[in-house]
Amino acid sequence: MATDRGFETRADGAPGSRNERERALLNGIAARNVAAMNELYHLYHRRLARFLTRLTSRYDLAEEIINDTFWVVWQRAGDFRGASQVSTWILGIAYRRALKTLQRQRPVLSSEDGVEEPVDEPWQRAELSEWLSAALERLPLEQRMVLELAYHVGHSCEEIAQIMNCPVNTVKTRMFHGRRKLKLLLATLAGPK
Repeated sequence: MATDRGFETRADGAPGSRNERERALLNGIAARNVAAMNELYHLYHRRLARFLTRLTSRYDLAEEIINDTFWVVWQRAGDFRGASQVSTWILGIAYRRALKTLQRQRPVLSSEDGVEEPVDEPWQRAELSEWLSAALERLPLEQRMVLELAYHVGHSCEEIAQIMNCPVNTVKTRMFHGRRKLKLLLATLAGPK
């Protein structure tokens, strides 16, 4: 099968989707095909690393969560029923593993006073990025996750609800309150005008 931009050509010449390929990989993993696991791991590692590093602010912790996530994928690939996209299922596993890891690590990770205010001019992109990261770190975990999944990863409210295993209205509420708090935090970090 030849792949191009998320679509592939099947043996019969008809185009197939990335999700179909990922489902086939999950079927291979359920049959204990190590090559299928390797391929799925490489497809998702970078995306999960970005997502989890932004969540935990620690690369080593993100790597641990990625490994835990793929261990669950290896164990439960046969349980995937196709009610969602494969990406939603995997990100849901990563999200739940991250929550468990962060709850165990909470004393180490709760250093809100360690956030420094940027010193460059406010119109510079690097400073804005620092402010945004600092403000996101101060949000409650559920609100931060919803904003990350929506704006950084690009999931819809419905997909986020599946990942976080909560109602869509809960996602929307968390997003509303998260954006509101983020706006206030960014104004505080920017200082008086």
